[in-house]
Amino acid sequence: MKIAARVVGAIAVLVVAFLTLRGRIPSPAEVRSALEAADARWLLLAAAAEFVSLGMFARLQRRLLNAFGVHLPLPRSLALAYSRAAITFSMPAGSAVSAAYAFRQFRLGGANRSAAATVLVLAGLVSTGALALLYGTGVLTTGVLELSAASDIHPAVIALATLAVLVAITLVIRRLVRSRKAAGPAAADPAPEPQPERPAHQWPSRWPRVTNAMRELTDALRGSRSVPYRHWGLALGAATTNWLTDLLCLAAAARAFDLPLDLVQLGTIYLTVQIVRQVPLTPGGIGVIEASLLTGLVSAGAAESPAAAAVLAYRLLSCWLIIPVGLLAFAVLRRGQRGAQPSATPRSVPRVRPAAHLRGTRRGPRRVPHRRSPTEARV
Repeated sequence: MKIAARVVGAIAVLVVAFLTLRGRIPSPAEVRSALEAADARWLLLAAAAEFVSLGMFARLQRRLLNAFGVHLPLPRSLALAYSRAAITFSMPAGSAVSAAYAFRQFRLGGANRSAAATVLVLAGLVSTGALALLYGTGVLTTGVLELSAASDIHPAVIALATLAVLVAITLVIRRLVRSRKAAGPAAADPAPEPQPERPAHQWPSRWPRVTNAMRELTDALRGSRSVPYRHWGLALGAATTNWLTDLLCLAAAARAFDLPLDLVQLGTIYLTVQIVRQVPLTPGGIGVIEASLLTGLVSAGAAESPAAAAVLAYRLLSCWLIIPVGLLAFAVLRRGQRGAQPSATPRSVPRVRPAAHLRGTRRGPRRVPHRRSPTEARV
């Protein structure tokens, strides 16, 4: 049933894209000509932005692990981020397989089961919150621009209103931090204690997946109480930068092919496509993401050939090239773990000196003293 729903959803998206692009799909020769005329400098910037995006995803996981007392080296965290991306993009149900793989890596890094599961859930929540923050910022920016265009409000008034909103947000954050400090100092060990599982009868037993998901979410929320605000801020900053640099990759790819779209239009298209991307219709959204991006760019006024070339460049940098790099990182991590595992028999056994060879003891067998008989004593 679940697979059928995914197939129907993917077909619906592709049908909408086909109806929108009917008669406007460029030929391969036109796309190749657009690729040859691309600006290599903007493509390099797009590649650098995507590299930073995955680096921020690695820092998000690493920061949350640090909050629970687990210190994961940055190179290993980067390799894990690329491995997870490759698994997500190349396998059916890749998100679930990627989460299971990350859980095992967290355990090998020193996290207990409770901390590893909590970090997985919190990483997803923080990433979703960062995306929602971008949605809210985009809606607010669009509303301010439309309001200023439709009325005669002076730009200085808009700037003062924006500053007032930022000051209000800052005051709320400071109030939360002061209330946290007034509640008492944080515990020396930030790792949360394992929480008892919620009784299963509180959730409908005929929905085991929903029951497990709600139980994991509840345990993660309980464990998140011991995370200091500093870690929350850094994790949210890493997640937000992850999304923004991915958007920058798309914007640089569009600029490389001279698409006549501004950053607000590209941001709107990007955030709209992310709604489709969060639904796992195909592994990594392959096919569906390309069709959705091309439909959005062409509908916004871009020419067909440059738009198709920009989509190909963006997906090449953000998906297709990551798969072989991630598989290589997966092999490196696996090889390193094999070398780090203890062997069944120890390589060298410390030599224990027998008691006869210790200092103060004789090397040979102890000689029994000869007892003289009474007759020999008289002689």
